[in-house]
Amino acid sequence: MIEIATSATTTWSPDSWRRFPVAQMPSYPDPAALASADKQLAAWPPLIFGREAATLRERLAAVSRGKAFLLQGGDCAESFDELSAGTVRDSFRVILQMAVLLTFAASCPVVKIGRMAGQYAKPRSSDAETVDGVSLPSYRGDIVNGAEFSPEARMADPQRLLRAYSHSAATLNLLRAMAQGGFADLHEVHRWTSDFVRHSPQGERFEAVAQSIEEALAFMEACGFDASSSPQVKEVEFYTSHEALHLHYEEALTRRDDATGRWYGGSAHMLWLGERTRSLDGAHVEYMRGIDNPIGCKLGPNAKPDDLLRLLDTLNPGNVEGRMVLITRMGADLLAERLPALIAAVQREQRSVVWCCDPMHGNTVTTSAGVKTRDFPRILAEVRSFFDVHAAAGSYAGGVHFEMTGQDVTECTGGAQGLTEAGLQARYLSACDPRLNGSQSLELAFLVAEMLKARRRG
Repeated sequence: MIEIATSATTTWSPDSWRRFPVAQMPSYPDPAALASADKQLAAWPPLIFGREAATLRERLAAVSRGKAFLLQGGDCAESFDELSAGTVRDSFRVILQMAVLLTFAASCPVVKIGRMAGQYAKPRSSDAETVDGVSLPSYRGDIVNGAEFSPEARMADPQRLLRAYSHSAATLNLLRAMAQGGFADLHEVHRWTSDFVRHSPQGERFEAVAQSIEEALAFMEACGFDASSSPQVKEVEFYTSHEALHLHYEEALTRRDDATGRWYGGSAHMLWLGERTRSLDGAHVEYMRGIDNPIGCKLGPNAKPDDLLRLLDTLNPGNVEGRMVLITRMGADLLAERLPALIAAVQREQRSVVWCCDPMHGNTVTTSAGVKTRDFPRILAEVRSFFDVHAAAGSYAGGVHFEMTGQDVTECTGGAQGLTEAGLQARYLSACDPRLNGSQSLELAFLVAEMLKARRRG
């Protein structure tokens, strides 16, 4: 294994994480089978290439300078069984709709990143789950085991690593085709709205925006600008991301770029550390510090300024623009109290970061019936607080991060649909955390667009 020197005191290699304490990793009953799956993955092509990750870093550098905005969204955990052209298309087009609304409001580029084509692993608060006195390993996402509560399904299976790769490759292939093959053409903006959203208040509002875009394109073409052949009109840049949780999978897909000599994670354009895996002496930070991809880091309400600065020292010692995305997930009640100290520390040390708001994870509750949900007004309240805190600090609120789907699910309460706890079970499909449906996602995009428009005018 080739090793490279870093600014840290030890050399780094794709497998150097194995020398560190590792959290959130499953126990495999057959280590030889796991090693065999690792070897097979390592022989397969990467899912993305180093130049793509470098381009995303350039786009995120513009966000860090306040010249663009980041929209990141997708499933809480992808499912092998639910992969289809329809599910990928539906989520992709809702993200396109959200991005158009934000671009229209902010008059700046929107960097689009999907929690897609690799979000198959999930962190868990406990290694075991107990039902009616029976304890089994927790479900850790389809890359590890099955959601069904049975000994067979809950056993960690290395073959699932290979299935995750295949499903990710299929998803990424379709996303690239839609992003570059005409589906994202702004001339087709009217066709992006799914049937169940079309007749909602959000669908009607979006149609009004789409009509304005259509008129703008017609005006440009009347003035001699050939919008029909412009790549900026016909295509979009779309990137993928997931939490780098399963380090065997990440190591196996790590590659060295021949042109630059730098290592990059070949499983997604951007990888992120979770609240449970950002320990400075942990295996996940060790792995992430050596790859050249943009890196995200989730920051909960207990994140400390000094710990954050040490993390930035480790992951971005050169203070490279576009390298670090700090994703706050503090909850509507705590963000205004806890975020200012983190912003102040970053400003004081002149660190280049992208600040992004995840208003989903800090606002998860369980109903009296035992159903996990999220309340739309609280999600919106955290986003508003995020913008307000940054405005007061003279900092740039650079992005939003949502768990959402284009499907007509009933998993989050509230919004213009008026979904109540009593209606959650109608179409509750998530195996893990509740997601915004297409209508709620558009509604939230309109509200964020209003904040961006107010900031631009201010």
